[in-house]
Amino acid sequence: MNGWNFYFYIFIFGAALALGLMGLCFTAVIPGIERWSKRFFLRYFAVFNLCCLSGITEIAFYYYCIRGTPYLCLSVLECLLLALPFPMLTVFLAHSCGEKMRTSWLLRAVTVLMGVYFVMVAVVLFVDGFYFVTPEGWLDRGPLYPLMLLPLVAVMLLNFEETVRRRQRLSRKVFFGLLFALVPMTAALIVQLFVDAFQFLDVCYIISGLIMYSFILTDQIEADLRRQREIARQQTEIANQRASITVLQMRPHFIYNTMTSVYCLCDQNPRLARQVIMDFTTYLRKNFSAIASAEPIPFTMELEHTRAYLAVEQVLYADSLVVDYDTPHTGFRIPALTLQPLAENAVKHGRDPYAGPLHITIRTRETDTGSVITVTNTGRSFVPPDNTEPHIALNNIRQRLEMMCGGSLTIGPNEGGGTVVTVTIPDSAESPPRKMTLDSFGYSTYEDKRFRGGA
Repeated sequence: MNGWNFYFYIFIFGAALALGLMGLCFTAVIPGIERWSKRFFLRYFAVFNLCCLSGITEIAFYYYCIRGTPYLCLSVLECLLLALPFPMLTVFLAHSCGEKMRTSWLLRAVTVLMGVYFVMVAVVLFVDGFYFVTPEGWLDRGPLYPLMLLPLVAVMLLNFEETVRRRQRLSRKVFFGLLFALVPMTAALIVQLFVDAFQFLDVCYIISGLIMYSFILTDQIEADLRRQREIARQQTEIANQRASITVLQMRPHFIYNTMTSVYCLCDQNPRLARQVIMDFTTYLRKNFSAIASAEPIPFTMELEHTRAYLAVEQVLYADSLVVDYDTPHTGFRIPALTLQPLAENAVKHGRDPYAGPLHITIRTRETDTGSVITVTNTGRSFVPPDNTEPHIALNNIRQRLEMMCGGSLTIGPNEGGGTVVTVTIPDSAESPPRKMTLDSFGYSTYEDKRFRGGA
């Protein structure tokens, strides 16, 4: 080994050792890789680094002219170490296919072939046919040397064949990764049977190390993506659970007052009593169906829910509550329990018994970027303090808008007194308008007829 060969080997083994150390450190410190993969890649890169160190030691032997028995022992050790990654690829293949290690016939066959190889390497120390000493005192391949490599060639060909045969059970990443790792190594071993091609073999070792390094990198990226998706899923579930809790925690006094009003109206105004029962039934049905709404619903459904709620409130408060609707634009979707809780907050926190009637206006309009809903009341201005029930409820609505349709919610003062709540829905959440008809009283209906309460 002299001239450019010497520097080539220094570069090859130096680069391979750096790669192996990076793979070993990266595998040891990354948190997302699964337990089996972590143990496998730690062992793989440990063996890979030992192979690199044996190659560097061989270069040092050449440089310092260490010959004879020490060099022969180093060559035998290097033959043993260089063969260890081959069965490890078999283990990785079997694991990726979901096979049990103790019952896999492929692992048994590879174990037998590797046993034959280790026996033949041990025989090298006692038989001169595999290696012979050159006049300069170095070792060179003998006539029996190809026979020693045959078990390794058989292992690699078997790995290649089984990888192709089991491609349906492998992910695309694992299938092509194994092919890129097996093909160069198998080709290098076949060439090594006939001519001395250690340089080609060393390059193929680096390729194999790069493939394994890419495996752990992609595993880490996939693990990070899985964690992000899991976090997003958990946040959505938490928001939905909060919405469910909000539904289940309907104000008891609202139910009691409604039932009392219906009881009184049964004698005074039976027709209005029927309207209140119908609106209250619609309100309850929409409330409980919202629990199962994991996706945004058509705005018309949420508007019907809000109309039913406000119709009941108008009966309860008589002339002290006036509601106006200006909703020409309805062709979009919003999370369930978005508009109704805003209207409920407007009634609950906007009423002032010492002032005039509370006016609530619900408007929708279409913009260049999406849809806008505004809920305006003329009562008391309302900005909920932190850590209060209204603040938590509004934050829940805001979070569900952001996560489910990319929308937003803002609260501000009304110019004439009161509060304005604005909900913005981007275009991506819109859907074709739902057909709307008018009943005999002139009020809008959607899937079935509903009466609007109020004076």
